[in-house]
Amino acid sequence: MLSDLDFVISVERDGMNRPYITPWDRTQHEGAVRFPDFRHFIVETGAEYSAAGFVILQGCRNPQRSIELKRMVLSPARQGQGAGRACLRLLAQMAFHDLGAHRFWLDVKALNLRAQALYLSEGFVEEGRLRESVRTESGFDSLIVMAMLESEHAALLESRARAS
Repeated sequence: MLSDLDFVISVERDGMNRPYITPWDRTQHEGAVRFPDFRHFIVETGAEYSAAGFVILQGCRNPQRSIELKRMVLSPARQGQGAGRACLRLLAQMAFHDLGAHRFWLDVKALNLRAQALYLSEGFVEEGRLRESVRTESGFDSLIVMAMLESEHAALLESRARAS
């Protein structure tokens, strides 16, 4: 909701998160909240379901059935507690089962090794690199494009079910 945007912008601009994302201004977030092709969610954790971060999906009405995880940002105080992994699993479920995606994809800055490890461990496959495609405070960074296909997600869920 628009009333959540102060929180969203504060998490996005936090000094611990800033190197890993390209922050949006308020107008961009307002557009994502209002435009039906986007889903803009607050991540809530803990017994009180307090705000822990936010996610943005883009391409929710894409005729190619290709949905992008545009952004997943957690408050630094909530990082390293499993919320990112749980959130990513819910988003994949939403993309493939609720929104009918064939492909769920994202890009991640090359310097964000922690996020890359999470995405790989959750079944995303590196598809390519956009070399030095984003400007940073210290120069440029590359973006790594990663994706998971519907059939790969189904196989992953099946293997998790067999393991439990």
